[in-house]
Amino acid sequence: MDFSFTHLWASMGLFAKGIVIVMLLMSLASLLVMFERIVVYMRSGSESVRFAEQMAKVLAGGDLNAAAATKLDKNVGHLGRTINAGLNAFRTAPSNKDVAQESIARALERQAAREVQTFKRGLGVLATVGSTAPFIGLLGTTMGIVNSFQQMASSGSGGLGTVSAGISEALITTAFGLLVAIPAVMAFNFLQGWVDSRSVDLSESSNEFLDVVSKHYAK
Repeated sequence: MDFSFTHLWASMGLFAKGIVIVMLLMSLASLLVMFERIVVYMRSGSESVRFAEQMAKVLAGGDLNAAAATKLDKNVGHLGRTINAGLNAFRTAPSNKDVAQESIARALERQAAREVQTFKRGLGVLATVGSTAPFIGLLGTTMGIVNSFQQMASSGSGGLGTVSAGISEALITTAFGLLVAIPAVMAFNFLQGWVDSRSVDLSESSNEFLDVVSKHYAK
């Protein structure tokens, strides 16, 4: 019995081939999401670092008016978009300092939530692939075992040669399911951890900005 992939593919039924094709498509989707998210995260992180370096110099003296008038690069990352939302709220804030601080805080909170939600885009694909691929492989395994019993019944014998093709079909779909699911789960956990870390960073940066706002209105 030849157990090469070519022979296993040739011996598979249409259902098992369909299972393998579906899992290949799921694997491609998870890889695309994985690399796209990594690129987006790295770019946003580097842009945020540049923004922080520029804005730190302006806010060091607590001059919000100068910060609001500062011209920055177009690409400022997740941190820049969040702080800019606060600065925009400061520009249009009413004269009442309590209302103004509350308005700025809400603007920061809304933008931070948007940034986190944007970072989570596509992670659902990884979670879905990681959780469903083993079960899809198990479905192919079940059908492979069924084919083995059918071959055994049609031949009237129970030798290994009779059922080896069905067993091979079952094992290969199980292996495909695991090979697709494991990288997807690992990528999801890594990327979700990155998003959680950036969520904490945005919360801390927003609170620091609000401290500057409080000092501004306390003058």
